[in-house]
Amino acid sequence: MTDDRDAPSIPPHTAGLWQDLRRLTRARIGLGRTGNALKTEDVLDFQASHAQARDAVHTPLDVSALTATLGSQPYLIVHSRASDRSTYLRRPDLGRRLAPETLGTLTRGEWDVVFVAGDGLSSFATQQNAIPLFRAMKSRLPDWKVAPLVIATQARVALGDDIAVTLGARMVVMMIGERPGLSVADSLGVYLTYAPFVGCPDSARNCLSNIHAHGMTIPAAATKLAWLMREARHLKLTGVGLKDAAPDAPLIENTTPTLEKDNDQ
Repeated sequence: MTDDRDAPSIPPHTAGLWQDLRRLTRARIGLGRTGNALKTEDVLDFQASHAQARDAVHTPLDVSALTATLGSQPYLIVHSRASDRSTYLRRPDLGRRLAPETLGTLTRGEWDVVFVAGDGLSSFATQQNAIPLFRAMKSRLPDWKVAPLVIATQARVALGDDIAVTLGARMVVMMIGERPGLSVADSLGVYLTYAPFVGCPDSARNCLSNIHAHGMTIPAAATKLAWLMREARHLKLTGVGLKDAAPDAPLIENTTPTLEKDNDQ
């Protein structure tokens, strides 16, 4: 048995160094130990983060709560061919196509863009960030014909292509929960596709990721996405042919520091 008194002590200057580094990242670095094991508080913190990540994947999207925040704004609700969460996780292909019974809810029109709020692999991310981002985008696109927001469950990124084709939208913005990690469980990803079609490759999309309180904020994401959308409409393409040359200054101006590390220059 290892006696805690035998464990080497951490010099004060080293402990201070780790504390300084922790201010720059959410990663678990410089963890202390008791004997050959991690400290109980660090083990419990890790287990709590792991549980939160699992909950983000398996907790159903609260569609009623989501629609309640929309007020009088129109919206549509669809789901993929994955009948339940277990099927969704085992069969990604089914999450990329609309269930036949939902096709009748999508009325074709002359839309410049359709925004889709999909649960993806983190319902937490969509629940918290999708509607605020959608509102921020509508205020930045006053001259665009924006289709009613589509809320999609058991959704993969490519489900947005099927939705856009059915609606007749020239562009689709899929706002979807990203795979959670052990430091962030509510990160939203955004995938922009011009002239989408069923079977569209990922190389034809532009992606913004890590949209959450400790990453890219909603105003910053909306500013960059609006720039990409205007460029996409001008060039009539997205993906590898559309380079992200958006100016950084507006992003910095629209980002409110939320962590101590975000105040560092």
